Amino acid sequence: MGDDWHWDDSLFSGTAAYYRRGRLPYAPGLADALAGALPPGGRGRLIDVGCGPGILALELARLFDDVVGVDPDHGMLTEAAHAAGLAGLAGRTRWVRARAEELPAGLGVFDVAIFGQSFHWMDQELVAGTFRRMLRPGGSLVHISDLKSEVRSVEGLPYPAVPYAAIDEVVRRHLGPVRRAGRGVLPQGTRGGEAVVLAGAGFTGPRRLVVPAGHALERTHDDVVAYVFSLSSSAPHLFGARRDAFEEDLRQLLREASPRGLFSERAPGTEVFVWGNDGPPGR
Repeated sequence: MGDDWHWDDSLFSGTAAYYRRGRLPYAPGLADALAGALPPGGRGRLIDVGCGPGILALELARLFDDVVGVDPDHGMLTEAAHAAGLAGLAGRTRWVRARAEELPAGLGVFDVAIFGQSFHWMDQELVAGTFRRMLRPGGSLVHISDLKSEVRSVEGLPYPAVPYAAIDEVVRRHLGPVRRAGRGVLPQGTRGGEAVVLAGAGFTGPRRLVVPAGHALERTHDDVVAYVFSLSSSAPHLFGARRDAFEEDLRQLLREASPRGLFSERAPGTEVFVWGNDGPPGR
């Protein structure tokens, strides 16, 4: 990210209600894969940093004795607490409103920290150094994301593919050609290079896991609209008074692309990097 972009609390404002429905799921074998990769079998304390509506924290909760989710967005934490209650996990989970840069915030020491497609929004060097101190010796920092390198063809599936490129064009028509992010813009996109930062902070590894998926998904028009409104780059508040006009243009595109109201998509695999916290904390 460029030096001219700064995080603000509107980044995911209004997206929480759409997130769980709109985002594609992680691979179904993720929890079992992590159980085998995290000594001792994943027990102890877990912190999910940038937890959103608690999707990963709740999926992995059965592996841990205590789960803390941290996110700066109030709406996300409300959704997470509601989902935890429905899953019977309210007594084993805690939801804390904070930025990763504000930690440790008295939360104590953890055995595992997970970052599910959130680390790129953070001051990476600062947060990596913080977690060298917040993780116990022998603990793990786990970076989780969709497997970006795979080709997910819909050949042989019953419905058309989601028209992602055309959707992007509708967003640009309403919001302009430069990617929006909160109150600012991200012309170069978000920052990469997590591996260099984590190695520089003193984490060891990583061990890479790929959890395959590829099963067929059916996506309705409403699912796709929820996906669009779950993104920071097309969060509902960015459209202002033109939100309804944007949604109508989006739905018109979807009706033209699939008059039957359904799209086919293959679930993405999940890529996991497990970093070790060995030796004394760095600077």
